[in-house]
Amino acid sequence: MQITFQQVEYRYSFNTPFEKLALQDINLSIPTGQFLAVIGHTGSGKSTLLQHLNGLLKPTEGLVQVGDHKIKAKEKIKNLKPVRQKVGIVFQFPEHQLFEETVLKDICYGPMNFGVSEEEAIRRAKELIVKVGLSEDVLRKSPFDLSGGQMRRVAIAGVLAMNPEVIVLDEPTAGLDPRGRKAIMDMFYDLHKEKGLTTILVTHSMEDAAHYADEIVIMQKGRLKRKGNPAEIFSRTDELFEMGLDVPDVVRFQYEFEQKTGKKLPKTCLTIGELATAIRGIRDGGEDL
Repeated sequence: MQITFQQVEYRYSFNTPFEKLALQDINLSIPTGQFLAVIGHTGSGKSTLLQHLNGLLKPTEGLVQVGDHKIKAKEKIKNLKPVRQKVGIVFQFPEHQLFEETVLKDICYGPMNFGVSEEEAIRRAKELIVKVGLSEDVLRKSPFDLSGGQMRRVAIAGVLAMNPEVIVLDEPTAGLDPRGRKAIMDMFYDLHKEKGLTTILVTHSMEDAAHYADEIVIMQKGRLKRKGNPAEIFSRTDELFEMGLDVPDVVRFQYEFEQKTGKKLPKTCLTIGELATAIRGIRDGGEDL
């Protein structure tokens, strides 16, 4: 499902003494099936941008189009239900949204609220609990008897149970250790590929942005500062450092290597394998390191 932002502006507390400009002049097209990462400092407008995707926020100027559905400033929206059914949002610490007495009821709540039969909702719950890495036995348990990592997977299954065409991930690995973070991100990436989802990830992890995303957007002070593929974005190392943003460890190593040796590698490397090959090419070419 394609998503388009056209001249979008958003102001909190609009037309009040507390008005604050949060987004301005946002023009962005996200093609169907793309994995987009959104990076930037806290307060740069990342989460505000995401909340426009299913009508949690409505632009004060401009237009947001999600598939065939338009959310336009100054126009009343008759029914946001179809948009919210197609766009699933996984917020930070999604386990805090669990509330039912069993895992099964929690996963079934969303789809049944959108008119799915109980039988179909249960079928989806049984399928998805396995896809998120848990066993069917968990469905009978209270979500509050599970570990934090298990609760997060249950909450994610609840979002996926609505069969969204777009999945929005707002720092979904917050608070997890490196192994848990990788497991969750690998799971999302597998689902993205398997179901052909349009996936939008807000993250502070440059490693995740480099490893999983097709395109990366940099937000700064409510504006879309730059958009490009990971190699294009992370090739601007000096610019990112000036903005106070980090880069993946491999990119930082390459940057320091080039600074110390005076040798420019032929491309921005995003994996250790690429970096080793590039350095070997210089060495085999007879250049001193």
